[in-house]
Amino acid sequence: MRYVLMPLLAACLAVLGASGALALDVRAAVLRVDYETLLPISRYDLRAEDLGFAGAMLADEDNGTTGRFLGHTYETIHRATAPEGADAALDEILAEGITLVVVLARDADLLRLADRAAEEGALVLNASAPGLALRDDQCRGNLLHIAPSNGMMADAVAQFAVWKQWKRWFLVAGSNPADVELAEAYRKAARKFGARIIDERTFEDTGGARRTDSGHVLVQRQLPVFTQGAEGHDLLIAADATDYFARYLGYHHWSPRPVMGSAGLWPTTFHAAHEAWGATQFQTRFEALTGRHVKPEDYNVWLALRVVGEAVTRASTVDAMGLRDYALSDDFELAAFKGQKVTFRNWNGQLRQPILLYDGMITVSVSPQDGFLHRVSPLDTLGLDRPESACSAFN
Repeated sequence: MRYVLMPLLAACLAVLGASGALALDVRAAVLRVDYETLLPISRYDLRAEDLGFAGAMLADEDNGTTGRFLGHTYETIHRATAPEGADAALDEILAEGITLVVVLARDADLLRLADRAAEEGALVLNASAPGLALRDDQCRGNLLHIAPSNGMMADAVAQFAVWKQWKRWFLVAGSNPADVELAEAYRKAARKFGARIIDERTFEDTGGARRTDSGHVLVQRQLPVFTQGAEGHDLLIAADATDYFARYLGYHHWSPRPVMGSAGLWPTTFHAAHEAWGATQFQTRFEALTGRHVKPEDYNVWLALRVVGEAVTRASTVDAMGLRDYALSDDFELAAFKGQKVTFRNWNGQLRQPILLYDGMITVSVSPQDGFLHRVSPLDTLGLDRPESACSAFN
């Protein structure tokens, strides 16, 4: 616990010394849009009822630790809704005077909700949507991205593969729109870091129940023949954002090659086995609070609300746009149990952060990898860089 308390106490003393304490009531909301999907391939991946909300509970505790010294109180309400009820749910949140909203939703819904929130001067923090356009020409000035983009995730994998000298890729992508977008991120990553896609195939999603005997047996029987005859490659990159087939690739791939991307070794913001840089105390506190292991969505929501808490502490305001401006400034930084402070890209609102490469048991590596340099920050080697972004909302 001392690993959290000492930095927070230092922050409190710094603020008190600079300007004195202001009593502030910080109210936020987490809006989770629940979509109809097939059951996950593994029962280990069954979704918890409090997914995302659990991260908010821990964040309120952590923010409250600082707040008690400064006279700040933190309260976060939770709303879960089907897609057709998302707009009404947001309207209810805004009607309560809440202007800090963490959203777990797909790209199109997130964009629409952010536009509605902007009408009320509210700040939206994206905790799940990975789309490139949200950080590019479809960016919004009231939308900050805590979740990494597809590009950041693909670049994290690509850097590790290139560092290992596994530069010849066999790309297998799903047929759904999210899979297609993820596959394009891997193509860009290959070009960016000097890898070469020497073979590429699309695995068609024909529907069905993957966890039934007929469903998973059919996919597993298809994959060896489907991957047969691929040109000589060092590894197979799977782009399966919809979780249809990639988990079956291990031991069903025709060639004895490692799998990376959506299975095998995959990129993530956080996972329950991560213990480095003080993360053990995060894990134990989360598990004591919730009775389960952390998921990336929980961590993303926690991080979003810790961004809010840090900005409130330092800027002494609860004004949504004032907090946004401070978060985007050079003065903002936040510890995130990833070995270095995280900051925002002030040209498109994306949070810079390391990406963990996870094999289901341990953190195998963390990107950016050593040797991948950038004139501003090595973290900007992951995802869309300033010269590539068409975002103008933050100018």
